[in-house]
Amino acid sequence: MARYFDIHPANPQKRMVGQVADIVRDGGVIAYPTDSCYALGCQFGNKDGISRIRSIRGLDDRHHLTLVCQDFAQLGQFVYVSNAIFRAIKAATPGSYTFILPATKEVPRRLQHPGKKTVGVRIPRHGVTQALLAELGEPLVSSTLLLPGEDEPMTQGWQIAGELDHALDAIIDSGDCGTDPTTVIDFSQSEPEIVRRGAGDTSAFELRPAGQAPGYDLGRCWASRARSAGPRRSWAVAS
Repeated sequence: MARYFDIHPANPQKRMVGQVADIVRDGGVIAYPTDSCYALGCQFGNKDGISRIRSIRGLDDRHHLTLVCQDFAQLGQFVYVSNAIFRAIKAATPGSYTFILPATKEVPRRLQHPGKKTVGVRIPRHGVTQALLAELGEPLVSSTLLLPGEDEPMTQGWQIAGELDHALDAIIDSGDCGTDPTTVIDFSQSEPEIVRRGAGDTSAFELRPAGQAPGYDLGRCWASRARSAGPRRSWAVAS
């Protein structure tokens, strides 16, 4: 039976956040709010927790799970970000975006896409999520709380408790956080691909003719990337 935590969305109670963090460290799977839907989460490296998340969602190993990071410095430990795309990602975080990027050696194979060797990463804006990540000191492995056969994710803590009380170890209720999932941008190929349009505005990531304004010109960005020499490298930049 899951423990239920009613945590204020703007001023999270530190004691409760610490209790949820302890559950995660002990191998628990939680439901928690983000700035785009509720999500399922477990500790980085928790094999059983990852399997439980996939089971609840009905996902196979080809579906990207996401590393939810506190800041850009943490994100840079787990993905390679080239000079060409650093600016675009930095400008969009924190926010309602998931970015698919080549994984570093810090990411276990079970979290990588089996063919592409990529992983999804994001930095959320939600105050409760940020407080939990700060308490943990490491990313959460996460997936949108969308049950098999449903068109929209759950939006209320009490609803999640009614459906998944038997399958989870903790539920954080911080009020409604909407039904729009993150916008997913795949930066792992030669050109960026908008995989899913969600809560995050995609206009800054649309390919556009060089010189067209306003917005960030990813067409020029990728041309610059093609001309640049040297391999991709991971970034660890203080936010």
